[in-house]
Amino acid sequence: MIRFGRLGDTILLQPLLRKLRWRYGRPCQLLTLGDWSPVLYSAQPEVAGCIPLRSQYGPIWMRPRRWRAALALHRLRAAPFYICEPQLRTRTKIRPMLTLAGVPAEHCTFIEDMPSKADEHWVDWLLRFGDATPAAFRSLAGLPAAPACAAPELQVSAAERAECDAWLRAQGMLGRPLVLLQPANKRTMRWNGVRAAEDDDKSWPAERWASLVRAISCRLPQAQILLCGSPAETGYLRTVMAVTGRGASQVAAAALPLGRLKALLEIAHSMVSVDTGPAHLAAAVGCPLVVLMGARSPHMWMPRSASGSAVHLLGGLPAIRRVDEIDTAQVVAAWHALRPRGALAANPA
Repeated sequence: MIRFGRLGDTILLQPLLRKLRWRYGRPCQLLTLGDWSPVLYSAQPEVAGCIPLRSQYGPIWMRPRRWRAALALHRLRAAPFYICEPQLRTRTKIRPMLTLAGVPAEHCTFIEDMPSKADEHWVDWLLRFGDATPAAFRSLAGLPAAPACAAPELQVSAAERAECDAWLRAQGMLGRPLVLLQPANKRTMRWNGVRAAEDDDKSWPAERWASLVRAISCRLPQAQILLCGSPAETGYLRTVMAVTGRGASQVAAAALPLGRLKALLEIAHSMVSVDTGPAHLAAAVGCPLVVLMGARSPHMWMPRSASGSAVHLLGGLPAIRRVDEIDTAQVVAAWHALRPRGALAANPA
């Protein structure tokens, strides 16, 4: 499977990967951009391995990783290929790589040949695509339909749990309820600092994050509140912490490696996040979630949870175009309304 997407895009592939494993009886090899795929799928039976690719840009002869990726595809050329990239780069980046790798055209099927339906969620589109069959494998087209779960479900490895426990112990947080806040998204940081709020429809003012911290501390005084983000978002976390105040011991900020974030979300009380990859990760590991959406359609992009954990979405088109149109009281009320972990199992009705 090939998808040149970001973190959230890669998480949304999981139901399709699970479906294809069932259809073909073997786990998938996954070619994506970035370093997150091996971490996301470290404990997933539907993924046999990941082919790393840092960048899609530049001439292939100047990018050793792209050469290695093409060689890896060459070794897999007898397999069915599912290309889940609907953008222009399918033609300009992926097809040339497939040609270089000697992958037969009849072994490939492209999601761009299956247009999405109006207001169709990405997962539903991907699962429809999973029913397509490359021409060379049409003999498999009559197999019974795979049992489909239309939501991502990710597991945490034993090594990730152990590393997370050690980190929590070192921070003095082990055993305390954790509430994670994700204030940044891929657009937050620029090369020269924090992007201006007016240029980012997913930006929620730091003062409102501070008010939310106070409301959570009042409702759950024993909790450890953790402002989290990637290492690239450290500058923005410092900005929010400066407004929140560093005096309160129950509030901290951390640039988290992805494996640790995944393990924290597995045990966290809840998460409040802007619409970004970690929100999809929270839902995929069953963490109760409030997500703030700007100028995107909830029908297409709302995080989904296979475990049935609560996902409360605020904003999104057509109601609003910017996250800063959501006031603090709405977010606090949505967080208060989250069903805690275990409630679904205890009250299945």
